[in-house]
Amino acid sequence: MTSTEPALHHVLDRERAHHERCRDALAAMVEGAGEQVVIGEDVSASGADAEVLGHRLRSQAKALRELPEGPLFFGRLDYTGSDRPGSEAQALHIGRLRITEHPAEPPLVVDWRAPVSRAFYQASARDPQGVAVRRRFGWAPGSRGDSGDLTGLEDEHLEQGEARASEIVAREIERPRVGPMRDIAATIQPEQDDLVREDLTVSVCVQGAPGTGKTAVGLHRAAYLLYTHPQRIRRGGLLILGPNRTFLSYIAEVLPALGESGVRQSTLAEEIARHPVRGADEPAAAVVKHDARMAEVLRRALYARVRTEGAGSLAVPDGSYHWRVPEAELARIVATVREEEPPYEVGRERVRARIVRCLREQVERRAGPPTNAWVRRVERARPVSAYLDAVWPRVRPEEVVAGLLGGHGALAEAADGLLDPAEQEALRWLKPPRSWKSARWSAADLVLLDEVAGLLERPEGYGHVVVDEAQDLSPMECRAIARRASFGSLTVLGDLAQGTTPWAARSWRTVLAHLGKPDAPVIALTTGFRVPQAVVGFANRLLERLDVDVPAARSLRGDGELRIRETTRDSVPAAVVDAVRDALRREGSVGVVAADADVPGVRAALEAAGVEAAGHEELGARLSLVPASVVKGLEYDHVVAVEPAAIAEAEERGPHRLYVVLTRAVSRLEVVRARPLPF
Repeated sequence: MTSTEPALHHVLDRERAHHERCRDALAAMVEGAGEQVVIGEDVSASGADAEVLGHRLRSQAKALRELPEGPLFFGRLDYTGSDRPGSEAQALHIGRLRITEHPAEPPLVVDWRAPVSRAFYQASARDPQGVAVRRRFGWAPGSRGDSGDLTGLEDEHLEQGEARASEIVAREIERPRVGPMRDIAATIQPEQDDLVREDLTVSVCVQGAPGTGKTAVGLHRAAYLLYTHPQRIRRGGLLILGPNRTFLSYIAEVLPALGESGVRQSTLAEEIARHPVRGADEPAAAVVKHDARMAEVLRRALYARVRTEGAGSLAVPDGSYHWRVPEAELARIVATVREEEPPYEVGRERVRARIVRCLREQVERRAGPPTNAWVRRVERARPVSAYLDAVWPRVRPEEVVAGLLGGHGALAEAADGLLDPAEQEALRWLKPPRSWKSARWSAADLVLLDEVAGLLERPEGYGHVVVDEAQDLSPMECRAIARRASFGSLTVLGDLAQGTTPWAARSWRTVLAHLGKPDAPVIALTTGFRVPQAVVGFANRLLERLDVDVPAARSLRGDGELRIRETTRDSVPAAVVDAVRDALRREGSVGVVAADADVPGVRAALEAAGVEAAGHEELGARLSLVPASVVKGLEYDHVVAVEPAAIAEAEERGPHRLYVVLTRAVSRLEVVRARPLPF
């Protein structure tokens, strides 16, 4: 059913009129939210209650004001059992936000996350779930929400057993990719919907082949959890972790488009950044620092500072009398606390508390229960604090790591039986700084510092963490995330075939164990909606040669184009220019991807030909020149891949990097090569 059929013009007019009504209602909601903030400022309540209410009202008003412009609904459900099929009274319009004229009245638009909306994604001819007709609306590309942009619709008569592939969904999926990532609320598929609506308490891992929408699934699950568990998420917080700032910029508009703002989107490097990165590790040192064995090395180094030998007994003056604790009893207290394995700072205070309890028991036997003032005075008595400083000293993470990496004795003791001599030598600083304050910390050092900080004191965790590109996380990075999700759940997204770091995972079970969620289910998404079959089939030839066991991807898109442009080595720059000019004659974004070392030469060739290319940071650019090392997570309508053999040889896991490059095209892939393909 499309708008070109004359009999449907009145249906389109009625739907456009409903959209106008929704626009008026939304404007009234925005205005009403602003008025509620004013009223809330004068509310009669305690200061804390008024502050909480004011924050919620301001947040609600801000979210409504900042809602991006666009169509207010994308679907509709008509239910069976109506005397007037298709009547407004029996229809539910589905959109990105609930819209109502009055809280007590039925909504004009139902939020896509509401339970009643699930039938829009899950109902089928075999299982209609009470739905007579599922309607999808077609909007003009780039519509800002003008009702006249509603240009078509499709009806699927599920109660009659009708099953059809949606042309509107296909057009939406295949639309040119220019600018940041868009939401997929209108096109979520049943297998994606199952993942999106998993309960907050459940951690899941999504092994997603290129183009299967795993990133979009993670973001929509975040939006779903914010809608379904607002209080619990608000209390614990929700964190989106991406691999780099370019990637986060690319996905930044998805959650606001779904009506959710204020979610922290960050990188792990930003989350653990105790110091700026001013140093660089040799590859061998970085590999060891990211190894899971370093957790035990650091734990040993920290607790090596806890020593009772030679500390002696304790005497605490109380007027003319001294209360005493024998050396053996003090050693027993320290040993017992160590066996309990609390965080280091908690353990220190636990030792203090037990020493005071021992003294208090002596007082009670001699003179009866002491006062609270006496207890507080003894807790801070100089002999007690001095003893603690001697046997369980305060320490900074920087002191532990610097002491470990800057000296032979401490490292040899802590790494004994864990790291071999060559690994220990790789870790040692060639020129140790005078103190940790002048150390030039590397990115891997920050991971070690975070590990020690977690041993000292447990960090505040989040209610839920979404981790994208998780296949590239090292065991130590996984532990840093696990500490931030120890009381919450995780959505882990990635593709083992796209693992490009030296420590990239070969198995999701290993990653999940380090993340503290060893029993989380691993769900594979293998049906692609973004990358055409011609491109997927080409990339799958390389997938067979990668050292990971993942199912091959397939695509529902029969369109797309693959071209191999063979040339000589001297003619590669000219061939790239020709390929770019050819791509620019077509609609959509163009990404030229080359090995990092080849990027300057490619840019020079483009500039000499009068073709200007933006950097990868400019997401809305028509033409971008992108180093292979940063293209992960990005996508372009047309990709020109320059010399695949050079990309594959540029790093240890170069074939995996090449697999990433070959799967960035959502319409057309052109490979420019002078050397044989590495598969």
